[in-house]
Amino acid sequence: MAASIKRGAIATLGLVALAGCAQVRDHKGYIVDSTLINTVQPGVDNKDSVTKTLGRPTFDSQWDGGNTWYYLARDTRQLAFATPKPVSQTLLTVRFASSGDVASVQRTGVETVRDVKLYGRKTPVLGAHRTFFSELFGNIAPGSSDRASTADNPGG
Repeated sequence: MAASIKRGAIATLGLVALAGCAQVRDHKGYIVDSTLINTVQPGVDNKDSVTKTLGRPTFDSQWDGGNTWYYLARDTRQLAFATPKPVSQTLLTVRFASSGDVASVQRTGVETVRDVKLYGRKTPVLGAHRTFFSELFGNIAPGSSDRASTADNPGG
């Protein structure tokens, strides 16, 4: 009896461990309809017709006065707690002329995804090195000389 309980507990533990390793699929962004995307034509459509056909963009450009719209769709997969990896992506870029008419339509895929390496766990900053206690009690002690200037407190 005790042996069967141990086997059941081990089997249950094994199933729980395997469930943690399940692959997670996710979709983020625009839901692509190739028929609608292919109907947007330069020189024929304008901002209003693109909005009626495709809806509002995922985001638009801030540098050219909003004359570039981006429709982004991405499918990712991830194993347990690993970083999600892009499996497929569609980025539709619609550029408008100053008159509001479509100037160009560009469609790219997962080849435009870039892996950005982070510098590390801490962001390097210039200035005084402050300890935990100087951060904690730095504003309390009168005339403390180790106060560093910050953007919101330029004088120190």
